[in-house]
Amino acid sequence: MTKRIVSLWLPRLAVDRALRARPVEGPFALALRSGPAERLHDLTAAAEAQGLARGMALAEARALCPGLVVHPADPAGDARFLRGLARWLGRFSPRVALDGPDGLLLDLTGVAHLWGGEADWLTELRRALSRAGLGARLGLADTPGAAWALAHSGEGVAAPGATRAALAPLPVTALRLPPATTIPLQRLGLRQISDLLALPRAALGRRFGPEVGLALDRALGLLPEALAPLPEPPRFALRLTLPEPIGRVEDVMAGADRLLRPLCDRLAAAEAGARHLTLTLRRVDAAEHQVALRLAAPLRDPRRILPLFLRGIEAADAGFGIDQLRLAATGVEPLPATQLATRAAGTTPPEGALDDLITRLGTRIGLENIRRALPAESHIPARSFLIAPAALVPPAPRTGWAVARPRPVTLFAPEPVAAPARPAPPRNFRWRRRAFTTARATGPERIAPEWWLGEESWRGGLRDYWRIDTTTGPRLWLFFTPEAPGWFAEGEFA
Repeated sequence: MTKRIVSLWLPRLAVDRALRARPVEGPFALALRSGPAERLHDLTAAAEAQGLARGMALAEARALCPGLVVHPADPAGDARFLRGLARWLGRFSPRVALDGPDGLLLDLTGVAHLWGGEADWLTELRRALSRAGLGARLGLADTPGAAWALAHSGEGVAAPGATRAALAPLPVTALRLPPATTIPLQRLGLRQISDLLALPRAALGRRFGPEVGLALDRALGLLPEALAPLPEPPRFALRLTLPEPIGRVEDVMAGADRLLRPLCDRLAAAEAGARHLTLTLRRVDAAEHQVALRLAAPLRDPRRILPLFLRGIEAADAGFGIDQLRLAATGVEPLPATQLATRAAGTTPPEGALDDLITRLGTRIGLENIRRALPAESHIPARSFLIAPAALVPPAPRTGWAVARPRPVTLFAPEPVAAPARPAPPRNFRWRRRAFTTARATGPERIAPEWWLGEESWRGGLRDYWRIDTTTGPRLWLFFTPEAPGWFAEGEFA
């Protein structure tokens, strides 16, 4: 069987990926810092039509194209996207390998007939890439080198056994040689691969070294060129088939325990932890019931995971019995081994107690509904914290400025306070239809608006904040506005 290889080149991988997330009208480019200046990393065809090119300084590009939209480049994200694309293309080929930062190689040997032939296979691949918003060029030949040459010199298909004829009219740059080699070849008039094929191999080697001959032999298939496909990602899944059906909750829990322990051992060997687990219960009538478990943090301790399945198993309908259990870790995150500190009995909660509590609550009301406040670098009260899902964002320590400037437990929109419009803290004032007398006033803390954010409620200018302890108990956070004199309440301390 003749080997057939497809080279898939994504000439605008970075901008195609960026535009998938946020479409942009008009010229668009991605910039990456190189030394002291930012330069264009990738750009669209509309930007190239304005005279821009890769490697151009960003300042020069903006001068040539004032309407250019520029976003920061993310080479690491592009590499992850390419690896994910390679796994997705497993539906087209059993062997997919990376080929540089913007290309892939697919082994089509023995596969094309499943799609109706090579032409139909290529057509379906182009449609799938187009639906994904990716522009690609394809080359098909007997060798990886010839397929790469066809893809990077326009698109083309070399018939089986016709590799030499397909390569002959292509430029010498299609041999994947460095510019230090191709430029001297072109200066001597050797511009096409056919010019190299017509020369004696010995003379070619003496003049340009062995690299040109080796590249020709690899492209023609005279030398082997290995295709290194991506390794299959590890699968963390186990199955237990029972000789007799079961239906009691205790028996199902025991079966889940038998699956969970070896699964956690596999996770420990890979230094990983499960975030999403799915227990599938198959009944004798072929119906299935799934118990999905979402964890607040990566975990591989079976003693902590097993009780979390109880609620879902109790709600399952066993019917005439369950004869098979399947347990799969559908979401896995890195969890390297750590050294646990020794704690005295009863001093602090055990390791992971908070994560277990969040997980137990999340199984009832949803993990996304359990949130925590995180400190933010802003002196404006309403911007000094962020609310984020507790299961997705770890707790963060309070920053130094936040510790030195205590904030109220309860914050609300500024409410007017009936008090004399003087900068000094009022001795008596009314708020929410109640009369208060100041016992102690601490302050002032002057906070200026953050002009770069344009906070609408801070257009009044400076604020002088005071902590007011009242004789009746409430500890309020009041502020005075010098520009538009008046007192307001914005929070209450514990």
